[in-house]
Order: sequence, then structure tokens, then C-alpha cells
Amino acid sequence: MRLLIIEDEPRAANQLQNMLKTCQFEYNLLAILDTVEDAVLWFQQGDTADLIFMDIQLADGLSFEIFQKVDVTAPIIFTTAFDQYAIRAFKVNSVDYLLKPIQQEELTMALHKFEKSNTSNVVTPNVLKELLSSIQAPHKREGILVKEGSGFVQIKISQLLYVYSQESITFGVTAHGRYIIDETMDQLFETLDQTQFYRINRGQIIAKQSIQKVAPYFNHRVKLNISNPRDQEFVVSRQKTTEFKAWLNQ
Repeated sequence: MRLLIIEDEPRAANQLQNMLKTCQFEYNLLAILDTVEDAVLWFQQGDTADLIFMDIQLADGLSFEIFQKVDVTAPIIFTTAFDQYAIRAFKVNSVDYLLKPIQQEELTMALHKFEKSNTSNVVTPNVLKELLSSIQAPHKREGILVKEGSGFVQIKISQLLYVYSQESITFGVTAHGRYIIDETMDQLFETLDQTQFYRINRGQIIAKQSIQKVAPYFNHRVKLNISNPRDQEFVVSRQKTTEFKAWLNQ
């Protein structure tokens, strides 16, 4: 089995190889590529693989960009630390989608799915090109309009330490104070750079820059010390703890 790994984190690539050995999956590793550019050059040389493990977010962009420049016909198992890409990946007929940190059981299931797959599971270049066009990230907003007194002022997104919802009102907090934001949590979060902001639970969004300390909390959760906490307590929900740690490690 000729295997290609496209992954920009050496530790993650090594861990994947060790997990594949545990699965007793026999393969010949062709290469480990860490950028869109290197992947494009590799495919342009005419090399092929039987299976590709592909991280969605690479050092120089989204891996979907590869398919704008070259045709890739091998089955792909997508990997990423951010589940916002899950539905998108499935829509392009990938063999499977694995959320980091990859779990042994999920990897085994993905390999079984691959072994049972046929040519209908191959990712087609045309579909991926359409996908890339549809998910091009809009320009992330730099400012946000907030209420102040009887009027409005604009603050910079880069100043936000965290956002929270209380009695259906959305508040944004900076080092200078608290402001009312005339948007729902869902509406606001969709416009933020999600490499810098994380929704730790239904009612709180925190900026990576505001995190001072992460401490264990009961019931397998973690509690955060945040800049200018006011009266807020910041606890990452149990369901999001693993994903949060992966996000923080980016």
C-alpha cells in the first residue's frame, strides 16, 4: 500500500505512523509533505499514492488549494483539529474525516472503510475545485460596532478578550471595559477568526490572547484564567475539552 501523508506537524505525522503500525496496516510511505506548495510539486512529478492522509490546514494554506493546481485521484482521509471543516470534507466524497487528536479506534474504522471502498470514494478534482471556491474565507472583520450610552462606537476585534451571553444579551469585554454587542453569539462567532477565538461553551467565546492559565477542573473539564474576568467563570465544556486543547496548541 503506497501511502502519502500531507501534514505540517511532525509530531502528528509521527503519531499517525505509530498508530498505523498498531492497526497492523501495511504500507510503504512515499513522502511526508507539510505545505500546499510541496504537495503540488510532488503531484506534478507524476507520483501517485493508493491512500492519502491529508491535514486540511497546512503551513501555507488550506489543503483544498492543492486541487486547484493538480488532479488528485487517490482516496483521501482528511484530518484536522477544527471540526468546522467536517461537513465540507464529507461533501467531497473523502473516505473519512478524523478529528485531531486522532483516536486509535476511529483510525481503525477509517481504514476498514477505505478497504471496503471502491472508485466511487475517490475525490474528484472538479468537486474539490468547487469546494474550495465555496469555502474561501471571507475577509475577517477588523472592527465591531458596540453600544455606548445612547449611541454606538467601534472597537477593534483585536481588542476583544472574550464575549459572553447573559439573559439573551451579548457582551464583549476588552481591557478597557464591557460593551453590548447587537448580535447573537452565533452571528458574531461566524465572523471571527476561529484560529484566534474559540467558543468554549454555548455562552462564552474567548480570545487566545486572553488566556493566562489552563487548569484541570472536575468532571474531566478545564478551567481558564482569563484577562479581566470581571464576574465570569470560564470552564470549557467536557465535550469540547479535547478539541480546545488541540486549538490552543496550534
